[in-house]
Amino acid sequence: MRGDFVIQVRYSTSPSSAETATTADLRESFLVPDLFVPGEVHGTYTHDDRLVVGGAVPGADELELPAWSEVLGTGSHLEGRELGVINVGGTGHVVVGDEKFELDHLDGLFVGRGSEVSFGGADAAFYFVSAPAHATYPTRLLRNAEVEPVALGSAETANERSLYRYVWGQDVKSSVLQLGVTVIAPGSVWNTVPPHLHDRRTEIYCYVDLDEDARVFHLMGEPGATRHLVVRNREAVISPPWSIHAGAGTGSYAFIWAMAGENNVYTDLSPVALEDL
Repeated sequence: MRGDFVIQVRYSTSPSSAETATTADLRESFLVPDLFVPGEVHGTYTHDDRLVVGGAVPGADELELPAWSEVLGTGSHLEGRELGVINVGGTGHVVVGDEKFELDHLDGLFVGRGSEVSFGGADAAFYFVSAPAHATYPTRLLRNAEVEPVALGSAETANERSLYRYVWGQDVKSSVLQLGVTVIAPGSVWNTVPPHLHDRRTEIYCYVDLDEDARVFHLMGEPGATRHLVVRNREAVISPPWSIHAGAGTGSYAFIWAMAGENNVYTDLSPVALEDL
C-alpha cells in the first residue's frame, strides 16, 4: 500500500490581484491541473478556508490517503478533517477503517473526522476534498442513481442542467463540507448562470467527463471585472469568496462542486445579475 505523494500549497489572493494578473498568473493561482496521475495521489492545499483538493488513481495499487503532515500539521489526514470523495473513473472502492465501499462512476462518499482511508480499483479515479471539522459525523455512501436531481436552467437559454446534492447541510450531516455533482444536459453549454457569490465560503469546481479535445471556459473574478480560465477534463478551479464561478463548455461535461467556510447552509449565497457582470 502506497501513501507518500505530492501536495502543493496555494496562498490566498485579493480581487485586485486577479483583475490585473496575466493569464499565466491566473492559472498558477487558481487552476489545479495534474491531480490524476496513474498509481499516485496528488493534492493541493489552499489557504482559502483551508481546503485540500486531490486525486487518487490506484491502478494496480491500494493507495492511502496521505497525511501530508508537513502541511496539515497532524499525524493523519483526517485527524481534524472530514472528507468528500467522488469516483470520476470506472468502478472502484474506498476503504474507511475496516469497511469497504464500492463506488461506480460519479458515486460519492462522505467520510467523518478521524477515519483512515485508502483507495482501490484498476479503472477507478477518485476526486476528493477535505475541510477542517469541529465534529465527527458518520460515513455515508452516496450513489448518484439514488440522489434526486434538481432541474435547473432551460434548453432555450443553453443552461439546462441537473444538480445532484450529496452533502449540503440536510440529509447527510457535516461540519462545514458541502459536495455534489452538476451534469450539463446535451445541447446546453452554460453552468451556474446567472452566477452568484459565496461571501462566507470557498468553492472548488472540478470539471469531468469532457472529451479529450473539449474545453470549458471558466469565468471567475469580481462582478464587473471577470476573467476566464480555459480548463481541460479533470482539472479543478479554486473560487475564493469574492469570485463568481460559472462557465461554458465546447462539448458535454459535468462538474463536481465542493464548498467549505463559515457554515454549510446551502442557500447562503448572493445572486449576481447578468447586467452587473
